[in-house]
Amino acid sequence: MKEIYLDNAATTKVDEKVAKAMQSYLTENYGNPSSLHFKGQEAKRGLDEAREIIAREIGAKFKDIIFTGSGTEANNFVIKGLFLKEQTIKSGKNHIITTKIEHDCILNACKWVVTQGGKVTYLDVDATGFVNPQDVADAITEKTILVSVIHGNNEIGTIQHLQEIGKICQEKNVLFHTDACQSFTKVPIKIKKMNLDLMTINAHKIHGPKGVGALYIREGIKITPLLHGGGQEFKLRSSTENVPGIVGFGKAVQVASNRDVKRIKKLRDYFIEKITNEISNVSLNGPSREDRLCNNINLCFNNIEGEAIGSFLNSAGIFTSTGSACSSKNLDPSHVLLAIGKTPLEANSSIRISISKYTTKEEIDFAIEQLKKTVEKLRRISPLVGDI
Repeated sequence: MKEIYLDNAATTKVDEKVAKAMQSYLTENYGNPSSLHFKGQEAKRGLDEAREIIAREIGAKFKDIIFTGSGTEANNFVIKGLFLKEQTIKSGKNHIITTKIEHDCILNACKWVVTQGGKVTYLDVDATGFVNPQDVADAITEKTILVSVIHGNNEIGTIQHLQEIGKICQEKNVLFHTDACQSFTKVPIKIKKMNLDLMTINAHKIHGPKGVGALYIREGIKITPLLHGGGQEFKLRSSTENVPGIVGFGKAVQVASNRDVKRIKKLRDYFIEKITNEISNVSLNGPSREDRLCNNINLCFNNIEGEAIGSFLNSAGIFTSTGSACSSKNLDPSHVLLAIGKTPLEANSSIRISISKYTTKEEIDFAIEQLKKTVEKLRRISPLVGDI
């Protein structure tokens, strides 16, 4: 059976160039980068090269890039590490501002902050997922430690206008963080232009390996480490570094291409146009195409369940998602879709399609035809027809 992978917001296929770059660090340059002997220094050289590639990509300094085991770890490090630091110095600051459409790891880390006596403000978004910068300004108090706003939303693809929010945070002397795991290499990111103090990225969303992420921390920011041990990563993240993964991360950044982004956008727009014109009672979730991640398509097929659509497509060899892969086994409506004003019934009729540089027009055409057949079939048998 033909397989068509359209779940690239969950994870991506590792680029062959990335896999090749990693191979020698698995079987030849396998030393511990903290070791002083030649084998260790070979590994350290690969580590340093990857750090330099990533730092240069975002306009950061070499020592500002801290490698982690995932984007989730990096996000937890920001929220918990900054909160713990303020508690340690007894500054009186205990307030974090975020949004209602963040990735679950941010939201759950914020819940932990509340259990420790902290306070969290969750900002509303508009019908296409945008935060109002004035709401950020109004929420900041003298006790605010951090504002954390996701850059490219993992479910509906909204690309926030970070520069204005960052300027507000800078003027009010509050740290500004963004989770850029979905947007990194798909959208130009320069940390100074966007007034960013901290930023989370990872490898497996950009055709790199799983199990490696990174956190940009602006020079001079004090943060409490969550892991204690040998003092790796400039004493901020102890653990022997995942050298093959980090080398792969660097290579994935190196081979990322704006040409691919433009081609992906064309496929995305083609898919959206065909589906919205050829299937009735379907709506696009999220913003217009200019403010949307190049690979993201999120649709509500009113009157039928997204789970049923996904199941039928899966049986045809087409792999999609009903939301974030991290919570895909949870039958509760998407918190992101509820935040943009969808009803639980509408939210449960959604599917997310996310394409990549490996997706072909032939695959898209086949997926469109199968989707049309699936929706037609399910609407014939759905007890919900006419209720939405």
